[in-house]
Amino acid sequence: MRLALWLALVGLLAVVAYASRASSGKPSPQTLYEWSTAVGALIQDAIVLGFVLAIAGFRRDLLALRRPASLGRTALVLVAALVGIYAFEGIYSALTHPGNEQGLTPAHWEPRHAAAYVVNSVVICTWIPFVEELTYRGVGYSLLARHGRWTAIAVVGLLFGLAHGLIVSLPIIALFGAVLAWVRSRTSSVLPGMALHAVFNLVALVAAVTVHR
Repeated sequence: MRLALWLALVGLLAVVAYASRASSGKPSPQTLYEWSTAVGALIQDAIVLGFVLAIAGFRRDLLALRRPASLGRTALVLVAALVGIYAFEGIYSALTHPGNEQGLTPAHWEPRHAAAYVVNSVVICTWIPFVEELTYRGVGYSLLARHGRWTAIAVVGLLFGLAHGLIVSLPIIALFGAVLAWVRSRTSSVLPGMALHAVFNLVALVAAVTVHR
C-alpha cells in the first residue's frame, strides 16, 4: 500500500512536470531573480513533504534519517559519486549539447537582483535537496529495496529524472538520482545524499553567473 501511494505521488509529479513544459515551455531566465520563485518552491515542496511523511507514517527507518555508520567510508563514497556524476555529465553534454534545458539559471549576473538570487539559491541548496532526498532516496528507496538493491537504485533514479520534466537532459538527471540512491544504499542514510545534492545544486548556481558561456 505504501509503495503504491508513493508511486502515485512521484508519478503525479512527473506528469505535472511534463505537462507544465508542454503548456508553458522553459521557465523564464529571470526565474531565480524573482522572490516568488523561492516562496513557490517552499510551499510546493512543503506539500510534497507532507504527503511523503504521511506515506512513511513518520517512520524514521523508512525516511532513513540517521547518521551514517562510518564517516570515513561515507566520504569516499561521496567523492566517488561526485566524480562519476561529473564525468558522465561532461561526456554526455559533449555528445548531445543539452545546454540550459532546465531553463532555471540566468544568462548573466544581475547585481540589482542579487538578494533574490541568493535567497533562491539557499532554497535550492537546502530545502529542495532535503525534501527530494526524503522523497526518493528516503521513502522511495526504502519501499523499493525489498525488490532488490539495484532495482531500487534504477527505479528511483528514473522516477527522479522524470520528475524534472526534461527530455535531452533526462539521462543526466536520472543518473544523478541513481547515484544518490547508490550513496543511500552504501551509507544507509539520506544525509550524505542531501549534502551531495546540495553541493551539485550550488556548483550549478555559482557556475551559471560566473562562467562565461
